[in-house]
Amino acid sequence: MKADTLRMLAQHAVFVGVVLGLWEWGAHTGFIDPSFLGSPLGIIGFTLENLANARLWGDLGYTLLAVFSSFFIGSVAAMATGLAFVTWPKLEAFCEPYVAAMNVLPRIALVPLFILWFGLGVGSKIALGVSLTFFIVLSTTVAGIRGVSQDHITLTRSLGASSRQTFFWVTLPGAVPVLFSGLRLGLIYALLGVVGAEVIASERGLGQQLAYLGSTFNVNGVWSLLFDLALIGVLIMKLMNWVERRLLHWQ
Repeated sequence: MKADTLRMLAQHAVFVGVVLGLWEWGAHTGFIDPSFLGSPLGIIGFTLENLANARLWGDLGYTLLAVFSSFFIGSVAAMATGLAFVTWPKLEAFCEPYVAAMNVLPRIALVPLFILWFGLGVGSKIALGVSLTFFIVLSTTVAGIRGVSQDHITLTRSLGASSRQTFFWVTLPGAVPVLFSGLRLGLIYALLGVVGAEVIASERGLGQQLAYLGSTFNVNGVWSLLFDLALIGVLIMKLMNWVERRLLHWQ
């Protein structure tokens, strides 16, 4: 590990240590009300206790199932729609007003309808996640494909490549960098949508557990789950970055 990396990690460790130390000191001396803001030691205690609870792992699996299902469905549907829009511009021109109207609609407001249609189970969470993922991936798919150099496409066709070969050898590889930025955002929005729907109404999931802890004024528990969700988000981003590096190793 390089010296710069070690120095940066040490700086972050000192910063986090100072913040947590001041927070714990404030909660211990009464300068901060721990019933409203919690305390680091209380959060650590709850986290250790919760890690031994099978309910946490069950809810984590429930939430991740909904996140990855909504991301997969929303991304595949968006890429297929984006490809259709690029292939048939008249179709895009016809659908553009409807897509724009649905895109600006606050999707969280659809949760009551999704619950009515799909129930309190995982279906309504996947529906909200799909609605958030779809439009982000759709816009980057269209932008990525249209951003491919026309000179490269013209040269490939002049060399005798078919439309299928041109798409898979030139268009798709050229669009991957832009497409991945949308996929990365889509996965994060899928997580936000699923957890948001679970907080509103759900049978299981980290969001449901978060809502329960909040309603019982367990501030340390709320902080603990928020840190868990932040860690999940960071790990998801690391996974996407790793996949992107593997696919774009030729750049």
